[in-house]
Amino acid sequence: MIKANSLLYAVYVCLLVSILCGALLYFSSLYTMLNTFYNTREEMYIQNQSAMNYGLSQGDTENTILNDENGIVSSAEIKSYGLLNVIIVKSIFKKDTIASAQLIGHYASDQTALYLTNFSNGLSYAGNVTLIGDKKLPSKFIDEKYVNNSLGNLKASGKIELSTNVLPEISSDFKKMFVAETTIRVLLKDIEMIKDSSYFNSFFNKAINVQLTSPLLQNKIIKGNFILHAKDSIVITANDVLEDVIVKAPVVRISKGFKGNIQVFADKKIMLEDNVTLSYPSVLCVYNTSAEKSQLVINEDSTVYGAVVLFGNPIHSLDDNSVLLKEKTKIVGVVYCTGKLMIGGSVYGSVYTNRIFSQTASANYENCIINGNIDVTKRPDYFISISLFKNKNEPYGVFKKVL
Repeated sequence: MIKANSLLYAVYVCLLVSILCGALLYFSSLYTMLNTFYNTREEMYIQNQSAMNYGLSQGDTENTILNDENGIVSSAEIKSYGLLNVIIVKSIFKKDTIASAQLIGHYASDQTALYLTNFSNGLSYAGNVTLIGDKKLPSKFIDEKYVNNSLGNLKASGKIELSTNVLPEISSDFKKMFVAETTIRVLLKDIEMIKDSSYFNSFFNKAINVQLTSPLLQNKIIKGNFILHAKDSIVITANDVLEDVIVKAPVVRISKGFKGNIQVFADKKIMLEDNVTLSYPSVLCVYNTSAEKSQLVINEDSTVYGAVVLFGNPIHSLDDNSVLLKEKTKIVGVVYCTGKLMIGGSVYGSVYTNRIFSQTASANYENCIINGNIDVTKRPDYFISISLFKNKNEPYGVFKKVL
């Protein structure tokens, strides 16, 4: 005979086995769903990257790609942001979306080291000077000058051709940055801060135009899609944190020790004090539209990765518009000056100017480089430049990912 409690135990065992089997089936189903989710996400990330590469290769404003195999729809949109471009890519599958935003530009292909226009003296040098790369000069001969009774040492390579009496025309995009805007501006205090410590605006959103009421930012942390405006001047100190921000004012001063990457646009003066580092990609641009003097000064031990540009003045006012690269400065990228340019440090890239000048305690020297260096070969191969001239045939590349 089988005892009654044995049947009860058998029922319990069957119930336990069924629960375990059900749990195994449930976890197997969850694993399958999770695996499908991650595989789909991986496909979305891959297609998002593919859509970005396709958008970069086409260079069009908008592209939409449908993958018939998996049903993922991707779109790539290129928008202007200052003198840079932003590519925004979205990949959508059902209710899931993956998005990315990256600052893009053209790969640097210009092998010109120096373009000096041909309406004044030929180029000369004194002290230790390096000129590596192709050059277009008023004369094919580079003369030596004796300054302070010291011998010169010139290290040069690359072909030399005669220049014209005008610089290559700069892209119209530079002038567009100084067109008066009708966009409504807000005060910084009216913008909500993140964790009560910083301001951030995604590149998926429209740019926020901020009207500053004081020249000082007062130790603010501002990152992303912002355009800062001031009627008179802006002073950026070492305690301010600016990343990917556009700054516009008649006069902009960047104080000693500041580090960040910004685009600065002024119509009178930009001054970098000692030991300032503007990381890649940054822009310093002065556009002189008046009869007043304009100046762009980069002081000792300061570094700029990007573009240094002064333009807009007529030929007859060259001496009133100047770019000064003091001793131990370093520019990686491009320098463009329709006035006169002093090179006291190093430029790893290309220089375009109407006139070069140097100063000593006792004299000024026209079209003479004293202890300056221009070497286009020291610009990294991966370097993506701020395009001075429009060339749609140059391939796009990514500066940095901003989201």
